[in-house]
Amino acid sequence: MRLLVIPLINLLVLLRVLLSLPFRLLGARSRPAYVRFRLAGNPPYRERPRRSRLPLGLGGQSRPEPATVTSLEGFRKALEVLAKDEKVKGILLVMEDLEVPPAKREVLVKLLEGFRAAGKRVVAWAVSVDNLGYQVMCAADEVLLSPAGRLELVGFAAEATTLGEGLGRLGIKAHFFRRGAYKTAPELFTHARVSDIERQTVESFLDERYVDLVDSVARGRRRTLEEVRAWIDAGPYSAKRAMAGGLIDGMCDEADLPARLGAKEDEDEGLEPMPMYLARLPWPPVRWRPLRPRPRLGVVPVSGMIVPGKGAAGRMAGSETVVKALRSAARNRSVKAVVLYVASPGGSAVASELMLEAVQRVAKKKPVIAFVDQVAASGGYMAALGAKEIWATPHAVVGSIGVFAGKFETSELMEKLGVHRTLITRGEVAGIYSSSRGFTERERALMEAEMEETYQAFLEHVAKARGRTTEEIHALGEGRVYSGTRALGVGLVDKLGGFEEACRHAMGLAKVPAEQRFDLQMYGGPDRGFSLLKLLLGGASAGTYAFCPTAWSLLGFKAGERFE
Repeated sequence: MRLLVIPLINLLVLLRVLLSLPFRLLGARSRPAYVRFRLAGNPPYRERPRRSRLPLGLGGQSRPEPATVTSLEGFRKALEVLAKDEKVKGILLVMEDLEVPPAKREVLVKLLEGFRAAGKRVVAWAVSVDNLGYQVMCAADEVLLSPAGRLELVGFAAEATTLGEGLGRLGIKAHFFRRGAYKTAPELFTHARVSDIERQTVESFLDERYVDLVDSVARGRRRTLEEVRAWIDAGPYSAKRAMAGGLIDGMCDEADLPARLGAKEDEDEGLEPMPMYLARLPWPPVRWRPLRPRPRLGVVPVSGMIVPGKGAAGRMAGSETVVKALRSAARNRSVKAVVLYVASPGGSAVASELMLEAVQRVAKKKPVIAFVDQVAASGGYMAALGAKEIWATPHAVVGSIGVFAGKFETSELMEKLGVHRTLITRGEVAGIYSSSRGFTERERALMEAEMEETYQAFLEHVAKARGRTTEEIHALGEGRVYSGTRALGVGLVDKLGGFEEACRHAMGLAKVPAEQRFDLQMYGGPDRGFSLLKLLLGGASAGTYAFCPTAWSLLGFKAGERFE
């Protein structure tokens, strides 16, 4: 049936191109010298499937304006088409509230550098731009700001929070156990001040991000490292100050951009978006349907907090949802390999282990690559261990091998509120999970033993997957957190690379030729809305967690804060 339907579809596509050819020839001579793109938010790596709710890479939006970059893959293809057109001089890149992780920023910078290497020009314009947006703009030939705009080049800051003293004033006591001196997750609730270990961990990541910021700006603006450090220390900037200091090349209102780029006064549409440009090509690029279906790569996300079940009403990776997605990818014969897209700071130890087992089962049938561009810490890293290889980007947060557990005692709070509860039990430790009191000595001993058992099991999983001894992994564990670069150095990941590279490598392991095109098929996906504090306070039991809030704060989130 496919051999009959596909040629008919391709014939209809050809007829449409031929019928529109006269109109395209009329407009071909008026093709714009510059094509406008709008770069905003967090565009996904690949185009968002119409039937899927999952924005791969946690990005994308509905009904974007024609100039909006809707995927990095689509942006790459557009630049390839423009690079071959002699009439096109370059592109105008309009920046608006860019929110991509460092990994995607690097992809954007490489795409712009490749476009410039083809002899084309890149002009970047914004009203207001921060560190991240400025790093991308520095890959352009010309950096422009609106006269009323601002450049928020100020370096990086992270706020580590502790709630111990505040909870105590409310009459809430946090009783937690942890395995690993660097497992700082419970400190959020137990400490009155940020510990030296937490401070050192955060500072190590800020150091890496700061060095990267200085290097990228110095390279793009052709300045010394000392000059760029001085720029950062003197920020933020108005457009006028940025112009005077050499941080930008000019100021221009958006309405004046066509004239600045050489358009004539009567050319109101002098900067057209890519769809309008394609409409003026005599022979636009056409996506023909292949007679034979392309091989597929399954993508299974583990995004957000790891929890048992389906993930309920939060942005969580439910073990049931992820396991079901992995099974579906394993059963589909057209899926030749699987990429486990991990973007999780961890969560439930039990749920994480269920995911690990499911990944291991799939890996026995077809190649599985775990890819991390943001965070795979604690339980998130445990889930990745089942893959044949773990890929990470340089600034990803990896590791945090450790566990913790505990509960909140609210007896003093209840007393203040005039609420009286009487705990009646049968069994020496029947009240171990009650919030009416703390732990008894025997209960403490039991919890400590459980922590040790869970931690040793974690070490064994890592040691087996990484081909090391538990002693070697323990030296790297106890909650220590690494960047992707440092994780590669100590052997916790296999390779550094981008999403497309990881996908191509996975297909290569499945014996798919390097030149063969393939399609992505999404399985599963996160829900929305999550509160860490609500999760920990809302449970009736003292669960065991493999979670890393340090990784969360480094990504711009605060523990206990709801995010979408």
